[in-house]
Amino acid sequence: MFETLSHLALQQYWWVIISILGASLVFLLFVQGGQTLIYSLGKTEVERNLIVNILGHKWELTFTTLVTFGGAFFASFPLFYSTSFGGAYWVWMAILLAFVVQAVSYEYRRKPGNVFGQKTFEIMLYINGALGTVLLGTAVGTFFNGSLFSVDKSNISVIYDSAISRWETPWHGLEAVLNWHNVALGLTVFFLARVLGILFIVKTVSNNAIAERAKKQMWYNAVPFLVFFLAFVIALFLKDGFAYDPVTGRVYMEKFKYFNNLIEMPIVGILFLSGVVLVLAGLVKFMLLNKPNAIWFTGEGTVMTVLALFLIAGLNNTAYYPSTFNLQHSIHIENSSSSHYTLTAMSYVSLFVPVVIAYIWWAWSSMNKKKMTEADLNDDSSHVY
Repeated sequence: MFETLSHLALQQYWWVIISILGASLVFLLFVQGGQTLIYSLGKTEVERNLIVNILGHKWELTFTTLVTFGGAFFASFPLFYSTSFGGAYWVWMAILLAFVVQAVSYEYRRKPGNVFGQKTFEIMLYINGALGTVLLGTAVGTFFNGSLFSVDKSNISVIYDSAISRWETPWHGLEAVLNWHNVALGLTVFFLARVLGILFIVKTVSNNAIAERAKKQMWYNAVPFLVFFLAFVIALFLKDGFAYDPVTGRVYMEKFKYFNNLIEMPIVGILFLSGVVLVLAGLVKFMLLNKPNAIWFTGEGTVMTVLALFLIAGLNNTAYYPSTFNLQHSIHIENSSSSHYTLTAMSYVSLFVPVVIAYIWWAWSSMNKKKMTEADLNDDSSHVY
């Protein structure tokens, strides 16, 4: 089946897979968002334990999705992986460290013999929630604004220096924070994660005090989220984008490229608008109508909106990892993918993705059949963080 597809069709297929994983990851960052609210929503030790434990039942989904996202990128578009992960390593090392700290914190927070104290690990969870979300959003912002790198595939034949990609600044990715558009996306992801975290906690924790504080915290986070999101999207649709000629491979700047992509790919445009509407609907349901199930509206809207943004970054002859050092060194799906054989083999493996998603949904539903209460913290039959 897949072997009959052209190389370009397989490249597009895998960009869609990558986009779905990226969109799912952003939704699952509600765990990180919730971690930054431990002290805002929980004023007593019992309340904080409730919040940490309900998030602790989901943190592995976020971590696994992040690893899968990186692994899928490595297998399908190895040139991007070697260029970004090998060049902008300070950013990716900071992100990795933030997630390692998260794993350690959940396991050792209330473990007997914890010499650092419970609060130390709660602070680490906050660091993971803040640093992980902002840096991930800022890193993805470079998909639209570019980075300072060069690519020369002929270097592979040089015995003493065979590196194909080089980072042309000693900051190795940290310079992304100097671009306000990148940072705007980073802050958008940060406040979105907190919004989703609030909705998830209210939906799954049975505690009136936490629910009341959540209403106030939602205003403090939904408003800046909308401000940064609008700033990012408006600037994105008005800026020149990085396009390439599919025949010659020449990269050039196209006015309103990302807005044009929405228009020229109407399904993606509809996906984006529908996602935005669902996010807003979820916020209205919670903030004005006090509906506890608003996370399903905002969550589904988040996945649809982020999916659309990933699609306009890499499809329709768009360079998804532009080089601002040398425009012709920019990376797109056609010059960075694995071979036809590799993509074909991987595509058959991807058919198991719906099975994995179904399992995740089943596990999620099983763990959230009822809201967590204080009594659950003393239940010896369940794992308590």
